[in-house]
Amino acid sequence: MGKIIAFANQKGGVGKTTTCINLAAYVAAMGKKVLVVDLDPQGNATSGLGIDKNKDLKTVYDLIFGEYKIEEVILPTLLEGLDILPSTVDLAGAELEMIQMPQREKIMKGLLDSVRDSYDFIMIDCPPSLGLITVNALTASNSVIIPMQCEYYPLMGITQLMNTIRLIKFHLNPSIDVEGVVMTMKDKRSNLTNEVSDEILKFFGKKVFFTYIPRNIRLAEAPSHGEPILIYEPSSKGADAYLSLAEEFLDRNNIKYNPITKETKIKIREVNNG
Repeated sequence: MGKIIAFANQKGGVGKTTTCINLAAYVAAMGKKVLVVDLDPQGNATSGLGIDKNKDLKTVYDLIFGEYKIEEVILPTLLEGLDILPSTVDLAGAELEMIQMPQREKIMKGLLDSVRDSYDFIMIDCPPSLGLITVNALTASNSVIIPMQCEYYPLMGITQLMNTIRLIKFHLNPSIDVEGVVMTMKDKRSNLTNEVSDEILKFFGKKVFFTYIPRNIRLAEAPSHGEPILIYEPSSKGADAYLSLAEEFLDRNNIKYNPITKETKIKIREVNNG
């Protein structure tokens, strides 16, 4: 049975989607079957994994309110072993419509439980809010990964997120826990960055991944090309960081994996370059 992980932070611009899709890509490249679930109406995970949102897509919205089976909505991506449940702006009004539905907090749980045996991991990219869609993601998940930008404002909002997780654990999903915290956009030369990093470590302790994600122009460019960093620029510092994060993530879960070698990177690029 696959493990379901929500990537959540109500603060936007902290590297949440970037972390979700790139960790998913590396884990898939290491031989695991992974599904990314895009629950953000902006659909950045969808476009970041090469799906054209201008086409007549079946999306999460259609799955919730239509008569489609989840297998009809899931799409393959550029990487073997990595699938996506796509999203578009149609999802923006979903919370208002979901309010009238029975068991509204558990809609995604029912949908994802039907396919979790087909995947090693299901990774949910949550919207930058703590509304009903994020509640659905947390209710469906075994754990949460919190990407945190190493700046002052993201740190200030973390109490609200932790309170939400505690409420979900008490009322809806007793098994949920924080999987880990990923420090993103870290500039080790900045005193503020180092001070915020220290505060994150004090607050979360061993939950913080040793691997941090540096500021990197290649990571910023990759989504506009519809490619995870593993395909776009596997020799960049950003790619090295997400490779290290994937290894640490799988080690924490006591899961054996195929190491990413130079030959693996060449093969992936050859396949995607035709």
